[in-house]
Amino acid sequence: MKKIVLTIALLASVLGASAQNRKHVANFSLFQQYFNPALTGYEGSMLKTYYRNQWTGFEDAPKTIFASAELDLADMVSWKKDGLLKTSQDDNYSRQLEAKHAFGLAVMSDRFGPFSETQLHLSYGTRVRLSEKLSLRWGAAATYSTQQLDASKLITDVMGDPEFENFNGQSAKIGKLDLNMGLMLTADNFYVGYAMQDILKGKMRTGDDYLNTSFPQHHVVQAGYRTALTEQIGVVVNGLYRYDQKLEDTMEGQLKAVYQNMLWVGAGYRKDLAYSLQGGVRLNQLRVGYVYELPTADARYIDKATNEIMLTYNLIPVKYPKYGKKVTIW
Repeated sequence: MKKIVLTIALLASVLGASAQNRKHVANFSLFQQYFNPALTGYEGSMLKTYYRNQWTGFEDAPKTIFASAELDLADMVSWKKDGLLKTSQDDNYSRQLEAKHAFGLAVMSDRFGPFSETQLHLSYGTRVRLSEKLSLRWGAAATYSTQQLDASKLITDVMGDPEFENFNGQSAKIGKLDLNMGLMLTADNFYVGYAMQDILKGKMRTGDDYLNTSFPQHHVVQAGYRTALTEQIGVVVNGLYRYDQKLEDTMEGQLKAVYQNMLWVGAGYRKDLAYSLQGGVRLNQLRVGYVYELPTADARYIDKATNEIMLTYNLIPVKYPKYGKKVTIW
């Protein structure tokens, strides 16, 4: 096992100065509500989770665990009537058009060497029908995060590094309460929208002087499109753009091929950071996916791959069509 000595020292300096660490998710299209609360309940009442092991093979490399629960009240109403939701073309129930409300709870835990962060999101989303095919969604999320440095685990390449000498093996911790808001235009085959994260810029925080600097607002743009090419095969495209004043911009996209709304394979690219390959399967209400990610360009100084595993589960049974001109996977 290798230790991240110089890398942790460098990244610790960066993170300590900027008071933040941008979280990357290779399967971002399946965890849309984390980036924009307007998409809470977008795919219905679901449980979702993923585990991301970055730079596999390095000791104390980044590891992220995410779990969420979403409840769409439109699902509950339809379920009480029929006992089963349907997505067939002739069904009059449309999750995207029903003017109902959705609620979500999400927890993320991230560990990287001596650094650790835990996030809690309480989100709400609602939608208004604009036309027969279009809906406008709005959402907000109250967020709370804690960031901690365990200086006893800090390894630097220079003894007495002034960046960390004041910690003397002690722990430092900060907590932050903030707000996210977003808008999204949706239809059955596409979505596009904008969100702002950390609107309060960390003004409501407590704790030590560690990371006691400005927290910039994050700007997020998301878009996706899906369509059937034949009776059995479809294609899905998703994109994500993020920007803040400290870490500047990040862009990523992915392309998937879907077979019978049951199997998918695809590839993705994160600008100057990584290429990825992915695949997954839907087993009734359960979806299982895997992503293999390789660093490139600016991230190539650590030549180790990243593995990401995800699971989602529909809380209410849904009948997905295997044939026809409709794709139901993002």
